[in-house]
Amino acid sequence: MTRRWVKRAGILLVAISLGISGVTLAGAGPNCTEATLDGLYVFTASGFNIVGGVPQPKAIVELIGFFGDGTLDGPGGTVSINGGINPIPIPPNPPSTGSYTIQSVEAPDKGCVGTIAFNNGPSFYMFTRPDGRDIQMIQTNPNTVFQGSATRVSK
Repeated sequence: MTRRWVKRAGILLVAISLGISGVTLAGAGPNCTEATLDGLYVFTASGFNIVGGVPQPKAIVELIGFFGDGTLDGPGGTVSINGGINPIPIPPNPPSTGSYTIQSVEAPDKGCVGTIAFNNGPSFYMFTRPDGRDIQMIQTNPNTVFQGSATRVSK
């Protein structure tokens, strides 16, 4: 009878430890930090600038370099505003720089949210998966309706 009790107690301890570790692993999830975004991304977006109450179409294809430390730059791209094409030289002069913040949403395994702000330029709210491969962005400046996505192309 003692062996049977020891065996049952051992099984119970294993079950409890597996249950506890399962709960711990489920709650741990990935941690979203500035390092989540690291590398060169291609940003494509479209929408409108509102000028004098009139929407003007806008579209962009741009490179954004995230450095994994909360800083970024825009090494070049092309923007079309109201039908006019404006190439952004590579590298732009002066360089387009900025910063970003990122944090886990309430359930860390569900993704990351944050902000992107180009110095003297547009600001965005963003969402990304914990691997940082793709970013969904919406511009938050007044008089804009502009959203798009960025995809990492290299680290």
